[in-house]
Amino acid sequence: MSTGFPQAPTAPPSMSRFQQFYVLTKPRVVQLIVFCALIGMVLAVPGLPSWMELRQMVLACLGIWLVAGAAAAFNCLVEKGIDARMKRTAWRPTAKNELGDGQTLLFSAVLCIGGSVLLYFSVNALTMWLTLATFIGYAVVYTVILKPLTPQNIVIGGASGAMPPVLGWAAMTGDVGPEAMILFLIIFLWTPPHFWALALYRVEDYRKSGLPMLPVTHGNEFTRLQVWLYTLILFAACLLPFIYGMSSWLYLATAVALSIGFCAYGFRLWRNYSDALARKTFRFSLVHLAALFAALLLDHYLL
Repeated sequence: MSTGFPQAPTAPPSMSRFQQFYVLTKPRVVQLIVFCALIGMVLAVPGLPSWMELRQMVLACLGIWLVAGAAAAFNCLVEKGIDARMKRTAWRPTAKNELGDGQTLLFSAVLCIGGSVLLYFSVNALTMWLTLATFIGYAVVYTVILKPLTPQNIVIGGASGAMPPVLGWAAMTGDVGPEAMILFLIIFLWTPPHFWALALYRVEDYRKSGLPMLPVTHGNEFTRLQVWLYTLILFAACLLPFIYGMSSWLYLATAVALSIGFCAYGFRLWRNYSDALARKTFRFSLVHLAALFAALLLDHYLL
């Protein structure tokens, strides 16, 4: 379940065994995943949720957190050699061989099984199967197959990262409606400009890793153009919740302002590149998604 959200570039001087396993779950990535899933849950429930619905949300968030953490740990295992060659990830316990392959695999399996069982028995079967499919899509299809094979890896693999709102919606309704697919589309289109902005200023890291990331295979200028074009397409997608009737003017005003900002960053990055601007674009992309979904949440309850 990849969002491209980076871990801290340096690790603490020393970590306990618990901390080593904990960082394998990529906590900040998982927090964003669970947040987006929670938005899907909230939007699926008209009005304020009942106590039973709140309980179901908590259990669903926990189950999704466990499976997402399992996928992250499996990713660290598969990519430990790549991580060791990249400054941004060389501190991870798997990259430093502080945790063995068997330990990491067992940890990932326990989290995945625990999360799947919780979702199946406490939420519903559809949410469990969708979450498990997302695990396979990220941990196997994206990490093992697509990432080392094609520079479009982040586009295709972005489908896994866009699933959290769908999982949240399914957790509360037992099905997948068009509203959930609109949220999926927004994250799917958000992922390439978000991640490629990071890849632009981390290009040497990716070159050393051997991964065919777009700035490595097609160059800086081509990638910058792709970032800007994706921000334009994303702008249109961000209007869909209002057009479909999921939200009102509060969300619309927020979406327009955020999307204009992201497009402006994308245009500036295309026309006048600097590593500093790429960093700012990457950071703004995080603000864009978080604020966009927060606006959907506020709109849902206030209007």
